[in-house]
Amino acid sequence: MRATVCLPTYNERENLEPMVRALGERDVSVLVIDDNSPDGTGELADRLAGEHDYVSVLHRPRKEGLGPAYLAGFQRALADGAELILEMDCDFSHNPGDVPRLIEAAAGADLVLGSRYVSGGSVENWGLVRRFVSAGGSLYARLLLGVRVHDLTGGFKCYRRAVLETIDLQAIDSKGYAFQIETTYRALRKGFSVAEVPIRFVDRQEGHSKMSRAIVLEAIWKVPALRLRALLGRL
Repeated sequence: MRATVCLPTYNERENLEPMVRALGERDVSVLVIDDNSPDGTGELADRLAGEHDYVSVLHRPRKEGLGPAYLAGFQRALADGAELILEMDCDFSHNPGDVPRLIEAAAGADLVLGSRYVSGGSVENWGLVRRFVSAGGSLYARLLLGVRVHDLTGGFKCYRRAVLETIDLQAIDSKGYAFQIETTYRALRKGFSVAEVPIRFVDRQEGHSKMSRAIVLEAIWKVPALRLRALLGRL
């Protein structure tokens, strides 16, 4: 099955080329979605696309958040005929060597999550505050939404095409990590199966984290809003 990795970038020049080359060894297509990075990431992506036929680039005019970048990437990947659409970070916090594991698991599930919080999963090089925010956020969402998924905030995922064609991408307005919660919850509400594959998550070595207070606050209010919409039959 044709698989495309959607790789959103904003100031990821140090990481982009090694990540693209690593993914090229996994027999997948790579779609770089660059939000007009001032450090030249977009120009580097164009060069890599010229050198490798498995790489393509989607340029966006400005930085709008993780959610809108992924939505644009999903639409392009679907239009290009991908049967499996993956999302992952460009900073090597997600191991490109795990991509085949997620693809393999998609043979038995509609949505596969690379999970830090199931048996065999782990997080490395994070301080206590960052661990609390991440693990606490996943637990908060899990309890309020009433689902069994352990890692709702993770960004390493593999969707079957039918999932993204069904969950109404146009209705998703989450910008930050709430996007990960919302897409998984919408998939569950539509009756799709979700599997979790344990991964080892390592904090970035190059560049800067995109986490912010606004991203955390969005997730806090977005989760109960999603639950309310579901109870009202609007999701």
